[in-house]
Formats: sequence, structure tokens, C-alpha cells
Amino acid sequence: MILIANSTFAQKKEFREAVVDSLAFVNNRKIVNSLNTDVYLKKTFSKENIQIPYRLLKPKNNSNNQKYPLVITFHNSTRIGNDNENQLEPFAKIWLRPEIYNKYQCYVIAPQFSKRSSNYEKNIDGIQISKSSKDVFAVLELIKNVEKEYPNIDKNRIYLIGYSMGASTAQNVLNIAPNIFAATVSVAAVPDFSNLKKLSKKNLWLIHGEKDDENPYIGSVELFNKLLSNKNLIFTTFNNLNHNTIVIPFLITEEIPKWLFDKHK
Repeated sequence: MILIANSTFAQKKEFREAVVDSLAFVNNRKIVNSLNTDVYLKKTFSKENIQIPYRLLKPKNNSNNQKYPLVITFHNSTRIGNDNENQLEPFAKIWLRPEIYNKYQCYVIAPQFSKRSSNYEKNIDGIQISKSSKDVFAVLELIKNVEKEYPNIDKNRIYLIGYSMGASTAQNVLNIAPNIFAATVSVAAVPDFSNLKKLSKKNLWLIHGEKDDENPYIGSVELFNKLLSNKNLIFTTFNNLNHNTIVIPFLITEEIPKWLFDKHK
């Protein structure tokens, strides 16, 4: 069972008592992994000596007379490669669930990195922080290219989402070009403190498991503390979840799409 407490967003900081047992872990992932990904177009972006395979999902009822949000999903470190397939992890696949695909129509870009997109080191306080690789800067050019190809993308509703290394990368991109994005969901990230002033008003949802021993929970605590003035920041702690179980509560709900789609730049 998944038990969730304090699930409203009336507060900036919340704690949830979700418990993910083995049955929920298997079933929720099975539901998402069984989805057919063929509707995701296979494409490749090249810039100088950098090549980024990516998948592109278009709105189900795509119309030139309507504007649609754009979501960029970043994969975790286990999905590194160049097969243009493995990057479609659960947070890329949730957009294919019929109820989401029908209700939250949008473009989705899922790039794949051939090496780590975010690298970690400790700062002077001993907190692990993330820094983007050079390939991440090319993603900004990729976004521009997709915007030109599909002019019905709503530039006021461009969203970032990622898990683990992908969440760190989402924070990296947000720090590099904060004015482009309307909202970011960061799940189990190693934080980026490089542009805190620009992040002080951004729509940012930090999600972390208190029992995470891979990407330390303290990193999200520190980022939250450094952004206390940001009224658009939410920090959700799952008291009983670790690095491997933190995504499970979100795979068969509409909570993340709903939160993102309410945000405008």
C-alpha cells in the first residue's frame, strides 16, 4: 500500500508517511513500463562535436491553433547511452498513460546523454553539489530547435523534470537559464547552488526520501534553507522512502502533471 499524509500544497514544506511495499513497487512500475513508447518520435540533435539522441512526444490532438506546454525530462545515470531508448524511464513514460495523454496534452522531450550529464563534488560545507556537463548546454539549443519546428509550443509553459542524476541536471539547466522555464520538479537530486538569486522566485518542487543514502537528503534540505524567501518553492519529504522507492508514489497519479500545468512563467 501507499499511504500519503499531508498531501495538500498549502504549505511550503510537507512530510509524507508513504510506505511502498514490494507489491506496490512492482505493480506501479509494471503499469508504466507496459506502455507503448512507439508514439515517441526518434530524433537526433547535433551541435559541433556534441550529438544528443532524443525522443519527442507530440500532443495527442495536436492543433496549430492551440498552444501546448513543453516538458523536458532528464534520465538518471543508469540510462546513460546512445540507443535513444533507455532514457524513457518512468518520468518520461507517465505522459503516455491514457488519462494523462488525454488530459495533459503537451510536447515532451527526453534527451539521452552518452556520459554523465551532472557531476558531483563537495562544497566547503561538505555538502554534495552538482555541476552540469558540457552536453547539458546543448540541450538549450535543442529546445530552441524544437520550438522553431513546432511554433505552437507555449514558451510561457516550459517545464523541467528529473529523477536522481536527471533531477540534478534539471536543477543545472534551471540555474543556467532560469528565465526560460516556468516550473521544475526535482526528485532525489544533488543540488545546484550556483544561481540562487535567480531561483528565488521560480516554481520549484523538491521531492526527496529521508532514507536516501545515494543522493543525500541533506542536499535538498540545504537548498530549501537557502531559498526560504521563495514563496513558490515546495519541499516534500517522504519519511520512509529511499532513493529507489521515491518515484513510486507518482507513477500512477496525475499529481506531477497537474502541478506543472498550473504554472506559467
